Amino acid sequence: MNLSIFGLGYVGAVSLACLARDGHNVIGVDIEPAKLSLIREGKTPVVEEGMIELMAAVAASGRVSVTSDVAAAVGDSEISLICVGTPSAANGSQDQSAALRLAKDLGAAIRNKTQPHVFVFRSTLVPGTVEDVLRPIIERESGKKDGEGFHLCFQPEFLREGSSIRDYDRPPFTVVGSNHPYAIGKLKDLFGHLPCEFHVTSVRAAEMLKLCCNNFHALKITFANETARLSHALGVDPFEVMELVCKDKQLNISPAYLKPGYAFGGSCLPKDLRATMHLAKQRDVELPMLGGILDSNRQHVELALHHILSTGKRKVGMIGLSFKTGTDDLRESPLVTLAEQLIGKGLDLLVYDPEVHLSRLLGANKSFIERHVPHIGRLIREDINEVIDNSELLIVGLSGGAVSDAVQARATAEHTIVDLAHMTDVKGVVPNYIGLCW
Repeated sequence: MNLSIFGLGYVGAVSLACLARDGHNVIGVDIEPAKLSLIREGKTPVVEEGMIELMAAVAASGRVSVTSDVAAAVGDSEISLICVGTPSAANGSQDQSAALRLAKDLGAAIRNKTQPHVFVFRSTLVPGTVEDVLRPIIERESGKKDGEGFHLCFQPEFLREGSSIRDYDRPPFTVVGSNHPYAIGKLKDLFGHLPCEFHVTSVRAAEMLKLCCNNFHALKITFANETARLSHALGVDPFEVMELVCKDKQLNISPAYLKPGYAFGGSCLPKDLRATMHLAKQRDVELPMLGGILDSNRQHVELALHHILSTGKRKVGMIGLSFKTGTDDLRESPLVTLAEQLIGKGLDLLVYDPEVHLSRLLGANKSFIERHVPHIGRLIREDINEVIDNSELLIVGLSGGAVSDAVQARATAEHTIVDLAHMTDVKGVVPNYIGLCW
């Protein structure tokens, strides 16, 4: 293919070299003459393992050219990869000035172009930027519409400095955010040979994915470092601990616990977090990330309460009381916390949980409900239909087909549903649906 790449920093320069190596004709575009001169001479503008040899080889191949002329680069290519920088502004926002300036030039460049052009933004952009900010500029300057005279995509890159060529050749996956089959086909032709899964999603989801991945990486580094600080204070080898943590591919290094839902609770996580923070305090070790988890969890409960109270409904049915589906454990259940808050606000509450029956509660659960929430115990019903029929608003805190079937069969247009369990088969079917954050 004939490609143009805008922005010849780490991502742009490495992409240029790898794409040219793979047989494509690539035009590199940058406003810095020094970068253009280096590439013309077969030298790399970035310090990166393997780039010296690779750039020399592709420059000698005749498949690489460079320019500062946007119109010429767009005119001589069918796909443009936009890799300009989006650094932090002084207030922490994303400085998109380079992308905004370039969008005007890109729009002008395709005004008289007869063939459709594909613009692939690879710079990290906050969600909504491509469709709400950049698209109107390109459409205004070109006189064309996205999906007709040109196609906009967002394709996040996952290149780490220091290993970017290896990461280019073996990415974790290829993700394309696009609304147009034509553009998706072009990018599949370009990147479909890579040894990974090829995923298509919305432009906004692709933009959010990039931020999410970087934040998750920062989170993991901080988690390991906070673990190391506490381990050191306790005389424990942190490398031994984290090596064992990573051996668990079923829960720790896995998709487990990474699906949005309601707050966590139960007899383990909250108490162990508190014990961890107490240990750290005793030894004067600061763990701000771990220390913020319980507060963040509390805010998730408050979000559910806000959704419920904002409806103005007074007769409320709660489906679920235990801390997670499939258990009768009420200890530190966020649904119990929510029920107590609703009672405190004077709402009329009924509760159904298939696993929580007062006559069958034993041990810690029986003691807990008798000592801490006897008022909730009096509100529990053993028939889900009774709860649905006597409620204006239903809070669904349990997942499972039986609950979904009952809600769909029994709920009427008069019901409002607040979904804390992400019932995918109910969303869009039941009237007056409110998801927790979806």
